Amino acid sequence: MKRRNFVKKTVLASMATIIGADIVFGSKMLKGYQPIVLQDQDPFKMFNKDRGMEVLNDKPWNIEAKAHLLDDKITPNKYMFIRNNGLIPKDIDVKNWTLTIDGESVKQKKTYSLADLKSKFSEYTYQLTLECGGNGRSEFDPPAKGNQWTVGAVSCAEWTGIRLRDVLEDAGIKNNAVYIGYHAADTHLSGDQKKEPISRGAPMVKALQDETLLAFKMNGEDIPLAHGYPLRLVAGGWPASVSGKWVNRISVRNKVHDGTKMTGTAYRVPCEPVAPGEKVKDEDMCIIESMPVKSLITYPKSGAMINQGKQLKIRGHAWAGELEVTKMEYSIDFGATWKECPVEKPANRLAWQHFSATIDFPEKGYYEVWARATDSNGTSQPMLLPGWNPKGYLNNACHRIAVKVK
Repeated sequence: MKRRNFVKKTVLASMATIIGADIVFGSKMLKGYQPIVLQDQDPFKMFNKDRGMEVLNDKPWNIEAKAHLLDDKITPNKYMFIRNNGLIPKDIDVKNWTLTIDGESVKQKKTYSLADLKSKFSEYTYQLTLECGGNGRSEFDPPAKGNQWTVGAVSCAEWTGIRLRDVLEDAGIKNNAVYIGYHAADTHLSGDQKKEPISRGAPMVKALQDETLLAFKMNGEDIPLAHGYPLRLVAGGWPASVSGKWVNRISVRNKVHDGTKMTGTAYRVPCEPVAPGEKVKDEDMCIIESMPVKSLITYPKSGAMINQGKQLKIRGHAWAGELEVTKMEYSIDFGATWKECPVEKPANRLAWQHFSATIDFPEKGYYEVWARATDSNGTSQPMLLPGWNPKGYLNNACHRIAVKVK
């Protein structure tokens, strides 16, 4: 008995060392039981993701797609990137979930149940492009801190919900309203309930757009937990951090929202161009709003091989934040010359657009196919990395795939 107790205490001590804290009721654990924190977590099963997705971080979870996985016109959950800042909420009680509208510039603080929101306000459905502000960060040199996203932190799902504008107008907006800020049910990585992992927002002009939704469905079904179930804000065309998940409170502010990751250098770029590696003062950083023009070749997968004399069909998506893509081009000679190809109109404002082309190659050898989109203001993607910034945001360089003709 003494030996058994000694072994159990030794095992508990080892577990506590790994966890970094005492297991308070460890003596009551069943023989052979392994605490959840020590169990291998399979994010592909947990979040119903394709195993071709790339896990960048597990505390918090950050997962991206590969370009060829994003070939669907409407992004399914299994290929949709995850960008979290804190811990995903547990034990969500949908029946008692509420949304509170408050802040200095709301006429009256008001709280709605989910049933109130779904019954009182009209429902809308839009395809909306969401892209992490740091998508493409891995290409910056000198390197920028943060998740080293390549090209897969973007999606265009179909979102269903109610217009934020309708809820704000129901509560009443004062004339001095400047910004909204969201608050949510996720918790800080430290476990401190008083700290918000993220609390961003948007100017009133964005908050009041038709397409800015309080969504409760994604692709016709309840929003998956990792993407904000049971209620999230969706503000397409802006950094996806503006589209807060698990939203339970929205503040109408009489100033630019100053929540977590709204100040300092978070989701900001230098107001004026800077040299690579240069330090920039906080006051010289500007908040990212509309995302820049960008495109992605989703077919074929980079590394494609074809026989000489055969044509190659390519396709992909293009988007331009608040704007529309008006021209799409491709190059097979490293950007020396470009050929225009068809690009479809968006399904609705702020949805990405689809392009395709059929390419002939002059001879055998190695090629790169580059894609370049131009927005309705006449701005085109840069061929290579755009201006460096300390946090590695807004990389909209031309996407390229490798092709070998044999």
